[in-house]
Amino acid sequence: MKWRLLSPSGQWSCHPEIMSGGYDLNLFTSPPDCNFLCSVCHGVLKRPMRLPCSHIFCKRCILPWLARQKTCPCCRKEVKQKKMVHVNKLRKLIGRLEVKCKNAEAGCLVTCPLAHRKGHQDSCPFELMACPNEGCTSRVPRGNLAEHRQNCQHGAHQRCPLGCGATLGPAERASHNCYRELRKAWCQRQERSRTLVLCLLRRMRKVYRSANHIRRQLAQLGELLEEDDALLLGAPQEETEAPPRRQHWG
Repeated sequence: MKWRLLSPSGQWSCHPEIMSGGYDLNLFTSPPDCNFLCSVCHGVLKRPMRLPCSHIFCKRCILPWLARQKTCPCCRKEVKQKKMVHVNKLRKLIGRLEVKCKNAEAGCLVTCPLAHRKGHQDSCPFELMACPNEGCTSRVPRGNLAEHRQNCQHGAHQRCPLGCGATLGPAERASHNCYRELRKAWCQRQERSRTLVLCLLRRMRKVYRSANHIRRQLAQLGELLEEDDALLLGAPQEETEAPPRRQHWG
């Protein structure tokens, strides 16, 4: 539910239809000064921007307004977007205002400056968190997340939180020993390595035998080629050594 300031009387009034582009007034521990309010959404200015006419609005409020009509929502003077400026000093001033945690209704009693609210939210024990177990759609407060994970039905088998890589069921978690699991995994890896080495040696012997067989065949082929070369070279030599025929003159 939103609250708005009724300007002549300065009274606060509940207005459920207003969708604020600024900060919800209910976040603040006390009602902010009226100079910190946006005239469009009636929330506290968020990323305030000043128009040439000096009126200030939330950035998310004034840009859609100017997309429809190019005038100031307050004084109706014509506005050129290039002449709008961010009011960083006002933004820092608003950032010092005291606010409640967004989980106040859930029980968080912390208050802090608006600029630090996000930092608190990242560690707030009342912040709802999604269960990390696959298949679980529950959202539980951060402070109860560890207990929920232990009892979560979707967490029947989980990885060891110490990082040994073992997958544990509920009954195995109490007796789990990381050293034993790591030694077991190491032995299994050693056995796989030994098997791979033996397989590689067998293949190398097979390649060695094949290479020797090919070497012998090449040697035999070389001998045959040498014999053929000797025969080819010997045949013309015999023809040249034959005696010349006598010629008869008539």
